[in-house]
Amino acid sequence: MQQTFQLADRARSVLRYDLPASLVVFLVALPLSLGIAVASGAPVLAGIIAAIVGGIVAGALGGSPLQVSGPAAGLTVIVAGLVAQFGWAVTCAITVCAGILQVLFGLSRVARAALAISPVVVHAMLAGIGITIVLQQAHVLLGGSSNSAAWDNVKELPAQLIGAHGHGVVLGALVIAILVGWRWMPAAVKKVPGPLVAIAGVTALSLLAPFSDVSRIQLNGSLLDALALPSLPDGNWGAFATGVLTVALIASVESLLSAVSVDRMHTGPRTDFDREMIGQGAANMVSGAIGGLPVTGVIVRSSTNVAAGARTRASAIMHGVWVLVFAVPFVGLVQLIPTAALAGLLIVIGCQLVNRAHIETAHRTGDLAVYVVTVVAVVFLNLLEGVLIGLALAVALTVWRVVRTKIAAEPSGGDSWRVVIEGSCTFLSLPKLTSALAEVPPGVPVTVELSVDFLDHAAHQTIEEWQRQHLATGGTVDIHDVGAVEMHSAVAGPPVRGFTPFDKRSGVVPWSSWQRDDSPSVLHGLAAYQRRTAAVLRPHMQDLVDAQRPETLFLTCADSRVIPNVITSSGPGDLFTVRNVGNMVPAGQRDASIEAAIAFAVDKLAVSSIVVCGHSSCGAMTALLGKTNLGDEHLNSWLAHGNPSLEAFDDGRHPVARSAAEAGFGSVDQLSMVNIAMQVQTLQSHPLARRVNVIGLFYDIPSAGVLRVTPTQIEALADAA
Repeated sequence: MQQTFQLADRARSVLRYDLPASLVVFLVALPLSLGIAVASGAPVLAGIIAAIVGGIVAGALGGSPLQVSGPAAGLTVIVAGLVAQFGWAVTCAITVCAGILQVLFGLSRVARAALAISPVVVHAMLAGIGITIVLQQAHVLLGGSSNSAAWDNVKELPAQLIGAHGHGVVLGALVIAILVGWRWMPAAVKKVPGPLVAIAGVTALSLLAPFSDVSRIQLNGSLLDALALPSLPDGNWGAFATGVLTVALIASVESLLSAVSVDRMHTGPRTDFDREMIGQGAANMVSGAIGGLPVTGVIVRSSTNVAAGARTRASAIMHGVWVLVFAVPFVGLVQLIPTAALAGLLIVIGCQLVNRAHIETAHRTGDLAVYVVTVVAVVFLNLLEGVLIGLALAVALTVWRVVRTKIAAEPSGGDSWRVVIEGSCTFLSLPKLTSALAEVPPGVPVTVELSVDFLDHAAHQTIEEWQRQHLATGGTVDIHDVGAVEMHSAVAGPPVRGFTPFDKRSGVVPWSSWQRDDSPSVLHGLAAYQRRTAAVLRPHMQDLVDAQRPETLFLTCADSRVIPNVITSSGPGDLFTVRNVGNMVPAGQRDASIEAAIAFAVDKLAVSSIVVCGHSSCGAMTALLGKTNLGDEHLNSWLAHGNPSLEAFDDGRHPVARSAAEAGFGSVDQLSMVNIAMQVQTLQSHPLARRVNVIGLFYDIPSAGVLRVTPTQIEALADAA
């Protein structure tokens, strides 16, 4: 019975959401599939076949529930080249073999490896394809024929513009105008896909008006007649294999990147990339086997699918069914479409492949050179060479960024000098390093701030040799290891990259973990601070020179195990900290020191919150419970301020104590939490603290975790946020 209800709910969801979405995607896919087939130099109905197979096969087997697959503009240049070199039947065989390779990619679970290709190269590749399409189809729109070489299209374009004639130019320009202006249409109108309106409207106009000289799409029979079997080449197997690999890789990368983009558009199930690869491969095997174009995940159709409200893969599957239902009886209508109208559609598609946001991102991230070089290489060489050149440049740029070192030598006051070395210091940095060190005059005191994440033996040897020579001139050299890698590590073993300097240089771990001699630990700690931390903090401290602007008054216990800035991930100037034994705010006979701190923090510093933070295994709480005898009148006098907390605790009857007991805490920690709750209540009624938010925290030392304490219970900090 439950399964019946689930099936009924699923059917209602499909009818309500996926069915309407599939119709919208079908209307978008139909003209795009025809245009891509024309641009690819393939039979026109090969685009329809690919749309049917992509929708049904990839939709059913793929791992991205809302991605819609079909013929893609990103493969037009590749397919056109293959058709020109091998013919259509062999190109279909290449598609089948590329599909087999994609299935193997998916079965070997290496699909995510395709995402390792730099996105800027992929975006530039698509932009290059877009420019190539525009150059080719501009000639078709103007009444001429395009060339296979982009440079020939560029050279002949001026003459084509001068000699443009015929009604086809008007029809193509009208398609472009409709598609460009469609974005400004009212929302109700935009529910009808722009490409459908443009192609259908211009086709109708060409039939109603006396446009006898208009060239139209030519078909060789019905959809069944378009079905064709692939065939293998008579030779040139190297080029055949290159074509298979190129189609497989480009189709895979485009599909996976499209799936990633689709995942960002909805909150439903995420993509299974290996399954998506298998689904795309299966679709290409079927499409190539029956005479269709190569299939990829298409972002235009997929984004339309999500925007139309699709919930499951049923939408993608049904869109393929609608294309089939249309193509069988009505495919003859395709012959009414003017070629100039499809050329206008393809020009707009090509322009859309040159994405302004991608260019801005490349410029902002310093990858504009990779983008431009890849685009130019794709347009004027070929797609495979362009992508390889782009990848090589992207890798070279990455290597340069990784090994790049910032090295500067400058006077630092008086006769002293300061040498700053930042980044990855390797043998590649030696020319710059030796040049900077040579600027330091002999005999002067020098501080070397070594803020590096990688230091090899060559760089260490250069610095050490310079240090020895400088000391011989009567100067001094003080090396401060500020970064994650220390100077001595270069000779302690093979060089390793340091990533996380969250250790003794941050002042977090105890002295005992890294100090081994009998000298005062605090002096060692201060020296380490001067070497490693001061340089990092210096820029932040400049903003705090004249005044402090803390956001929180942090009242906590004097226990040395509680470090407020670590618990709160804060730094200098964030917390106004007050510490006493037991983190108490005397309620009756008020303490002048505590009162002064509250008054200064609230009235003068305008803090927005007050935090009371207690902790586990608190000695003050242990003494209040009578489990230890402190034997000191001053301590006993101060701990008397905790008697109200002890009375409220009442052997675990306080609601906070019960909540703590349920969480597994012992009596000392229960009293500590009750004490926090009592101090929160005291502050909430304090005349000086009523204007700020009061928060109670409990620091559990064994787990290094923090709980929130309210006047009635304890709760996980994530739940309380």
